[in-house]
Amino acid sequence: MEKKNTWKTYTAKQLKDCDAFCKGYIDFLSDAKTEREAVEVMEGEMKAAGYRPLDEYIAKGTPLKKGDKVYRINMKKGVVMFNMGSDDLEEGLNILGAHIDSPRLDIKSDPLYEDGGFALLDTHYYGGIKKYQWVTLPLAIHGVIARKDGTVVKVAVGEKPEDPVFFVSDLLIHLAQEQMVKPAASVIEGEALDVIVGNRPLRFGKAAKDAKEKDTAAKDAVKKGVLDILKKQYGVTEEDFLSAELEVVPAGRAREAGFDRSMILSYGQDDRVCAYGSFEAMLDVKTVKRTACCILVDKEEIGSVGATGMQSKFFENTVAELLALAGKPGELALRRCLAHSTMLSSDVSSAFDPLYAQSFDKKNVAFLGGGMVLNKFTGARGKSGSNDANAEYIAQIRKIYEAEQINFQMAELGKVDLGGGGTIAYIMALYGMNVIDSGVAVLSMHSPWEATSKADVYETMRGYKAFLQKAQRL
Repeated sequence: MEKKNTWKTYTAKQLKDCDAFCKGYIDFLSDAKTEREAVEVMEGEMKAAGYRPLDEYIAKGTPLKKGDKVYRINMKKGVVMFNMGSDDLEEGLNILGAHIDSPRLDIKSDPLYEDGGFALLDTHYYGGIKKYQWVTLPLAIHGVIARKDGTVVKVAVGEKPEDPVFFVSDLLIHLAQEQMVKPAASVIEGEALDVIVGNRPLRFGKAAKDAKEKDTAAKDAVKKGVLDILKKQYGVTEEDFLSAELEVVPAGRAREAGFDRSMILSYGQDDRVCAYGSFEAMLDVKTVKRTACCILVDKEEIGSVGATGMQSKFFENTVAELLALAGKPGELALRRCLAHSTMLSSDVSSAFDPLYAQSFDKKNVAFLGGGMVLNKFTGARGKSGSNDANAEYIAQIRKIYEAEQINFQMAELGKVDLGGGGTIAYIMALYGMNVIDSGVAVLSMHSPWEATSKADVYETMRGYKAFLQKAQRL
């Protein structure tokens, strides 16, 4: 079947709207490089759009009614939002679900050490990465440090022009004969992804009273120099690393790519591209018949585990609270609501890369510029770990998108025996609801700098909005 190019279908107004939308997306990518930062940015936008915390309704026992817009935050790393419709909640929700975590380097609990005149931070990589891609890049450190007194210090170093950046070193080519013959998976070992954060020793000459004291002061002087900076700038000690969540990410803003500025190059587009489109679609939808829902979660890159992952009970518990405030309390109402819901599991798909064409089935792969992507299934090889969407449900989505003139493409992640990927779709499908994977095609997925098409980013948001307004219970 012929695949359309979305750029060719756009009017002058749509081209202008696409550029405007992607400008906001580029700002979001640049300002929200961690799940905590994404939630913080989104909460500000939700409040400005008239959304109110669900917990305020719960505390006062305020009934929910048609037109109410509420949200709930999960440990500052996830959020769920609802736009209350006129239909009975037991008839289900129209749900957009995406994740806001991305592959990165996490700083360990006891990370700071000195070796060879350098101060370094020990890291543990998070999610699926090619480790060799993370060396010799300018890196930034984002996150929080929680002190014992209950105060929390925000950290974001490496993004402003005046900020220092950090890096992971690599072996010079002149001495790399043995390294160069290693398999790509082991050319850089995980324990070698330590971040260099300093090289200047702290001077103790004036404070030291004798030679012995000077020797003691000089030990690990570069490390002590870094700790001195941390103490002065953030009021934290080495021990405070024990209760810190610090993420190492590529430094720098997202950028337009190509002479024609048709693409976006940035860290973290898996899956903030779908999260942003889902979130903005929710804000743009005013009134709905079926209650609209958007859930943005953490930990997808490591299996959706933990209290902030999709496998937690946070979503289920929140829907139970929603039903109670809408006059539909009880386990049976909850089960009916979830089973009758419809969902787009909003996650990225692989894009065809002509330099690695042998890895794709060209008839069944997404192309940059081809519009929103629908994946009937993902999974590895024999569809392992995959949701496999119902044919009747796909037909309903096709009908909606044809009526709304949404350009979409059906795709798989790659050739059958090369594997696939997972999303949160299979978890939500456990409730018995209809779910299909959907999202944006990404080039160089899981690399420090991923590429998307502006047309796909905008068209996918349009697809999400049409789904929220038109999808029905089957």
